[in-house]
Amino acid sequence: MAEHDRYISPFQTRYASKEMQYIFSDDNKFRTWRKLWIALAEAEQRQGLAITDEQIAQLKAHADDINYEDAIRREKECRHDVMSHVYAYGLQCPDAKGIIHLGATSCYVGDNTDVIVMREALHLVRKKLLGVLALLAKFADEYKAMPCLAYTHGQPAQLTTVGKRATLWANELYMDLEEIDHRIATLALRGAKGTTGTQASFMELFEGDEEKIKAMEADITAAMGFDKVVPVSGQTYSRKVDAMVLNALAGIGQSAMKLATDIRLLANFKEMEEPFEKNQIGSSAMPYKRNPMRCERVCALARYLMVDVLNPAFTAGTQWFERTLDDSANKRIAVAEAFLATDSILNILLNVCDGLVVYPKVIRARVMAELPFMASENIMMKAVKKGGDRQELHERLRQHAIAAAAQVKQEGLANDMIQRIEADPAFGLSREEIEAELRPEAFTGRSAHQVDEFLKNVLGPVLAANPEAAGQTAELSV
Repeated sequence: MAEHDRYISPFQTRYASKEMQYIFSDDNKFRTWRKLWIALAEAEQRQGLAITDEQIAQLKAHADDINYEDAIRREKECRHDVMSHVYAYGLQCPDAKGIIHLGATSCYVGDNTDVIVMREALHLVRKKLLGVLALLAKFADEYKAMPCLAYTHGQPAQLTTVGKRATLWANELYMDLEEIDHRIATLALRGAKGTTGTQASFMELFEGDEEKIKAMEADITAAMGFDKVVPVSGQTYSRKVDAMVLNALAGIGQSAMKLATDIRLLANFKEMEEPFEKNQIGSSAMPYKRNPMRCERVCALARYLMVDVLNPAFTAGTQWFERTLDDSANKRIAVAEAFLATDSILNILLNVCDGLVVYPKVIRARVMAELPFMASENIMMKAVKKGGDRQELHERLRQHAIAAAAQVKQEGLANDMIQRIEADPAFGLSREEIEAELRPEAFTGRSAHQVDEFLKNVLGPVLAANPEAAGQTAELSV
């Protein structure tokens, strides 16, 4: 039964996937703590500490069946989450309780788990980002040759194609993918560094044998699936890591907001729309409305995500010496919610990009309404070839363009520039000769070829290397 008497995060009920929510769940966190305790015990045993196979077997037997009630009860008494779970694990593993967390500090499980969780979350982000790119690649290819108006300063400029514009969206998301891949590749485990990063407790355990300490840490790193450990640390890994990861996520927010804003504007032009379901209601008062609610939601979540990067930035900058605990409360909210927001944005984009609606006739009509202005140079050159004076024709075109624009803007009538040119004897051109210059396809430059090249040389290799990216879609809860 739903709880209606307390705050529940919209990420939980409306936006983020169950997959991403599980990655940041208590269950995933505490299971990872136990994996780290097992890895520590095995590494310490391998370097000669008196830890038995039976003790390790007992730890492994209870790696996943966490006795939460015992941990919760103990934390109420001792006010320390890590020691509460050490205690609870020890109740299940009485023969091993004396060697759980041996030589470690709380950040051994806390910080290492944070890195592991971020890596898991980055892989899920990467998977969904690839899914969006696959859908945009398909869309760009389908519409690579369809002329449409291009805009600078929000005003009609020259022509581009519907597919070429989609490559602008895809290219920014591809840049984000490269940044996500870099973050995954450079994530390092915090390792077993001790209370202030000096490994003093392990020097005591291993009687000053530094090679054994290094070997132990290397074993833990490998056991947790990492190929690198931070070279130095205080009590925690550098909080700059969180800042850099969230900057990469915020990059996705930037790209997503650009894409979604363009679609919202195109919906206003009636050129394109996001999917609109059969029974969807656009407005409580206006039954005819088809609001771009999904893209609006992307923009809203993207704003939240882009602002959230300030949290780890300030946290990194305000850490005193080897560590202060003012990072903890902020970090556990900011990092998790950045990933939940990113996941939510990508879920929506998977849904939107899988069902984009294009209205070719509207696009064509809008192109043709502006094309006479854009074709003026071509028309002028044709008239010059027939003996016209270039400077005189340029001035006449300027005057005709001003008059035609006034008719459109002030009178609300159609663009009659072609009729004006046809009626001007200085040009000496027939309607047929003028209209021969009004083929939109002649004004899109290399757009279609640029789409082909982008898909072949940029997205193609990435999508071919990740075939699982194709076919991803997302169901939205609300």
